[in-house]
Amino acid sequence: MSAQRSPLDPLTQATVTVAWVIFLNKPFYPLYVWYLVGHGFVASLGSLLAAPIFLAIPFLARRSPMMARAALPIVGTFDTVFETHLFGQGSGTELFFGACVMLVAVSFRTEEKWIQRGLAAFVFAVFLLSNHTGGSSFHGWSDADLAVLIDLNIFAVACLMAFIAMRYAGVRAEPTSSKNC
Repeated sequence: MSAQRSPLDPLTQATVTVAWVIFLNKPFYPLYVWYLVGHGFVASLGSLLAAPIFLAIPFLARRSPMMARAALPIVGTFDTVFETHLFGQGSGTELFFGACVMLVAVSFRTEEKWIQRGLAAFVFAVFLLSNHTGGSSFHGWSDADLAVLIDLNIFAVACLMAFIAMRYAGVRAEPTSSKNC
């Protein structure tokens, strides 16, 4: 007789869905760079490094729903820092910090407000540090390349944030019950 798993709570289900969507879209980003920019494909393969970590979030959700909900914006934050160093500040990758803050805003219950506040402060602090330490990108992108990349990243961030808004729409952040702990 197999033990039946209890379903994930609605907030964690939404987190898992977003993590899967990010994971499944990661392999397309280097292809977009190759198609739209024409070079830098090998450098853009670095964007795939975080894919396994995003894939781990749905599995973490079964063990600790709250940790999975916290992990998604944390992983997204570190991925954004890496991508910003990979592509440079002029590429618009820092816009993904906005999606990370949005995830923090929608992923927690009322009684988890201190975790939520801490994560919001963390994402913002990492953004400030990343924005002010800058540095050059790992690949030499021309101004024309950066113009294409910023357009790509503006579109990608808008799509991700719209998806997050639609996925979390109507999800109730009900208090934690003893069986969901």
